[in-house]
Amino acid sequence: MREIACDESGSDGENLTGGNTDVFAHAGVRVPVADAARALREVRDRIRSPATEYKATHLLREKHRAVLEWFVAPGGPLHGAARVHLTEKSFFVVDRLAGVLLDDRGAAAELYRAVKESLGAEDGQRFLSVANRLLRTRNGAEPGSSVPLFFETLDELRRAYAGTDAAPVLERPAAGRGRAEAYRAGLLDGPAVRIPVLNPLLPAIVATAAYWSGPERRPVRLVHDRQNLLTPERIAWIEETARRSGVALTELRLVVARDDPRVQLADFLAGIARKAAGDALRGNGDPGLVALLRPYVDPASVWGDGGTAAALGLTVPNSSVRGRN
Repeated sequence: MREIACDESGSDGENLTGGNTDVFAHAGVRVPVADAARALREVRDRIRSPATEYKATHLLREKHRAVLEWFVAPGGPLHGAARVHLTEKSFFVVDRLAGVLLDDRGAAAELYRAVKESLGAEDGQRFLSVANRLLRTRNGAEPGSSVPLFFETLDELRRAYAGTDAAPVLERPAAGRGRAEAYRAGLLDGPAVRIPVLNPLLPAIVATAAYWSGPERRPVRLVHDRQNLLTPERIAWIEETARRSGVALTELRLVVARDDPRVQLADFLAGIARKAAGDALRGNGDPGLVALLRPYVDPASVWGDGGTAAALGLTVPNSSVRGRN
């Protein structure tokens, strides 16, 4: 049995286009409790902050750069014993939109490229915002308003970009209004316990279990920091989804992070990776830190930006997605 301690960073719920972060990170750590406690003591001894609970922000301060590098470098406390699953939030929205409107998540890369490269920055953000509003469980608007808003915006963009490379790509979701209506109706009339399409935490937990279980299907138990989203019903969904995918997830158990030093190490790694990957997306990344993080990044991460994929050790769904340098 492999027991993996987990935590996340960058959670904005289903608000993926108007939140505080561009990246969601979910880390899993396989370190014995005693070793994790020693690593935490080492971090405290090196940083010497009076804080009762340390977070990734402590390590990310410039004056503690040496501690940060020690923490993730070869020979550090996590080397060979941790992975972090990254989700680029904009691509995640497009990926889920393609699944709902087109029943073809393989089309997400092409649509993402059109939004990011062919539409202007303002129009690309408009598209992502209305897509986010269409898909989120609670959109904060009058019932039934998100579908008309999405397709009105899409029609405006189709007219504005007629004759460009984006035009044929934008045609495909325009035919999905019936699917969109059915999706929204299902949210109103569906079961009381819903699995949010847009929250990256649940699929990230399944991906973390899949990594540590591996092709050998080794039994895995996840120990996770408490989250309001992780109700008993959703934990049951995670466990069942993992098993249907051939992942030998035996249990997902919730704990209080400050009571488990392994979870605190996972919190550090998730926060560091989220910040480093997000900075890289915005064009002001730290190449040295990204290089140190590359061995930790899960190859199954949900990523669409080609300009940062290689630095993170990822392969985007379509190699022609160029992204920003």
